[in-house]
Amino acid sequence: MSTFQKTLEKLNLLFLSKKAKQKIEQIILILAIASFIVHLLFIFFAELVPFLNHDSPLLGSPIAAVYTPFSFILVYEVYLLVYYLPRSITTYVSKQYEIISLIIIRRLFKDLANLKLSSDWFSIKGDLQFTYDILASLILFYLLFWFYRLNRNRKSLNTNNYIKDIHLGRFVQFKKTIAVILVPLLLSMVLFSFGNWGYLELTDTSHSLKELVNINNIFFDGFFSVLIIVDVLLLLVSFFYTDKYHKVIRNSGFVISTILIRLSFSVDGLVNTILIVFAVLFGLAILAIHNKYELNFEVEKIKNQN
Repeated sequence: MSTFQKTLEKLNLLFLSKKAKQKIEQIILILAIASFIVHLLFIFFAELVPFLNHDSPLLGSPIAAVYTPFSFILVYEVYLLVYYLPRSITTYVSKQYEIISLIIIRRLFKDLANLKLSSDWFSIKGDLQFTYDILASLILFYLLFWFYRLNRNRKSLNTNNYIKDIHLGRFVQFKKTIAVILVPLLLSMVLFSFGNWGYLELTDTSHSLKELVNINNIFFDGFFSVLIIVDVLLLLVSFFYTDKYHKVIRNSGFVISTILIRLSFSVDGLVNTILIVFAVLFGLAILAIHNKYELNFEVEKIKNQN
């Protein structure tokens, strides 16, 4: 085993082992509970703290306090995405879909605290966005159910022998390298993005945060930009190990799906919701057609053996 491989295995054990996963899960859970309590205290005693931005929508109602622990849950989902990257590309993509659906759920908690109940519901931008997100969360939940079901069916076909064992080992090692690099990179992005946003959100009395398109996009627009780069790298490297048409289309389709999710952060309103739902629907359709190809190859294989 080379020095690089030994270093890679050590870093993998440090960041991506089951033991590391359990520790990170416990830390995130403790931080989520603590942040929820702290957020509630800020809301109840906001008037007594002069440096707080009292116009912040996150200080308007106790319901908004759920927004903060949900942010930590999302960070854990980001870690899980990296954790599953070396194990399965399809599971890795499903984690992307989980993250974007949880972003919408988190957005619902924030908007729920600032709803304006009136007969003019469909003329109020905030209430209209809440309606879009409620419907989108249900649709995404259902699409994810089918995505996991198709992924389970794909595994049951046992047709992953298109890569020789030696080549599969190299591809897994490449994915491990990418995952090990992603952990500190994304951690740095999380600390900087959420730390800077949290400070400005609580203390920014000049309202410079209004220049942001949507505070729900903090960190995650950059995060999905990184994922696009990773997805393209995986697509290009996969060409060394398979040239099967349906595999290439599946991997390419997943890249397109990630790009659509990233584009959703640049817009708001109905277009934002449509892009997210369509991105997941596109990925689901790609996987469904891919499975049909796999099943067809399996049938042909059985016929040839007979």
